[in-house]
Parts: sequence; C-alpha cells; structure tokens
Amino acid sequence: MNYVSALRFRWLTRFYDPVVAVTTREAMFRRRLLEQASLQAGQGVLDLACGSGTMATLIKRRYPQVSVTGLDADPEILALARAKAQGAGMDIRFDEGLSNALPYGESEFDVVFSSLFFHHLDSDSKARTLQEVIRVLRPGGTLHACDWGRPSNAALRLSFSFVRILDGFEVTRDNAQGRLPQMMKVAGFTGVAVTSTLNTPLGTLDFIVAEKARDGDRHAA
Repeated sequence: MNYVSALRFRWLTRFYDPVVAVTTREAMFRRRLLEQASLQAGQGVLDLACGSGTMATLIKRRYPQVSVTGLDADPEILALARAKAQGAGMDIRFDEGLSNALPYGESEFDVVFSSLFFHHLDSDSKARTLQEVIRVLRPGGTLHACDWGRPSNAALRLSFSFVRILDGFEVTRDNAQGRLPQMMKVAGFTGVAVTSTLNTPLGTLDFIVAEKARDGDRHAA
C-alpha cells in the first residue's frame, strides 16, 4: 500500500493545518474524540496516521503521564509533527510506517486514535489496517476513530462530494455509505458503536469506539 499525502497532493501539505481547522470544526472534533477515550495515567497511546501531530500534542498536553506515539507514512508531514512537538516541549515519539504493516509488536498499546484517516484507504486497506490495529492493541484496548460517515442530509451529501472528488470516489465509498463501523466488527472488534456525530462544512463526522476482546471473550459479530 502506498501512502497518500494528507491533502492528496504533496504541494498541499504545508496548508494541512489551516485547511483542516476551517473545514472540519477541528478544535471541537479533536476535543470530543479525546474525551471519548477517558485516558488513564500510564497508558500507551498510538495516534494512527498522525499527520502534523495536532492530535498527538493535544493528548500529551491534556494527559502528560500518558506515553504518546504518532505514526504516519509521509516523511514531510512527520517533520511538521516533530517540529510542533519540539516547539511545545513535549516528549512524543513519531515513527514512519504504513498502517497495514505497523512497526510495533503485539499488544503494545492501550488506546489507538484515528482521525480523518480511513477515508483515504480503499476497502482492502481499511480491512488490513483494522486487523493491524487489533494486533497492536492490548486485550480490552480501544480504538477511537473520527472520520467521515454517511452525510446526514442532502446539503451535506453535496458538500461531502468535494471530499470525494479530492480523495477519490472509490476510496470514500465505504465512508459515504456509513460502513466503517461494520468493517470494524468484521475485523474482530467488539462493542463497536457510533457514539455521536458532528456536522461540518464538508460533511458529517462519525465518532466511533471499538474494543479488542479481552482474554477469554468471544469476538462479537
């Protein structure tokens, strides 16, 4: 799987932060996603496809006793993330790697965050990435995802078409049809639920929680 730049084209990377802030109600969705996780001191957290490090630095700022790792496949945006963390005086590890072949051992993290990432992947890559997330999560660990879901009305369906034009109609099809939670269930997650939604200028964001089964538990379909 080849990585896709954060805004599809590499020349747009420098504009990633302001574009996301304007189009996605970023401060609200990141705060809501973080609150959903209820992090505890000492936990290990992975920010999957961390982009410019905004979520990773927010996590570390709110929970300084949590160990935070950010991963992205784009070296250019990782440079922005490292500079952001360094400028804030935060100890955050940033790694380069692909989501479908995570460079970590089994059961290495308590919590995985994913924000505005899965809609960049085709269906097969989504499935393989979810399997990798399960692998690196400890039993009982959780995935907290915020990504585009089925638009809640006709106007948002139209506005979401701009995202689909930019990122590709095929790779965004699962999101447009609201299939991401079901894909998590198929991958083996339990307790999958859309906890809330948020309408933005570009469409509807779904907030999803999913858990890796604890030892001895059966995977729920």
